[in-house]
Amino acid sequence: MNILDENFIESQCRLLRSWHIHFRQVGSTWGKKGLKDEEIISHLLKLNNPTFFTRDEGFFNDKLCHPAYCLVHLAVRKDESASFMRRVLKHPDFNTKIKRMGCIIRASHVGLTVYKIKTKNYYHYDWSWEVIK
Repeated sequence: MNILDENFIESQCRLLRSWHIHFRQVGSTWGKKGLKDEEIISHLLKLNNPTFFTRDEGFFNDKLCHPAYCLVHLAVRKDESASFMRRVLKHPDFNTKIKRMGCIIRASHVGLTVYKIKTKNYYHYDWSWEVIK
């Protein structure tokens, strides 16, 4: 299940729907408006393999890493959120829920920075999908 933070603007949600990317959004179709970061984390733990997408940099923190969910920080403009979310979901190393679990990902124009709980290491991918490390 893909969960969007409430900071996703409606135009980006419409774009995701047009691409047939299913999601729920905090304060709209999941949880209540104004959930605190720690409340979001506790709610994620109750779901089956969720991936949470946000523009809030506070979620790119290896201390929040857990094998039961994935956190994705989109370090891009508001109007680019949907396209970068889609890029993450199509990346061959993260294109299934199981591959994303236990990861914290930062997506930006230069690529992905990923912390993996299994290895307790950070990895860097450019958009050609190669690991740079």
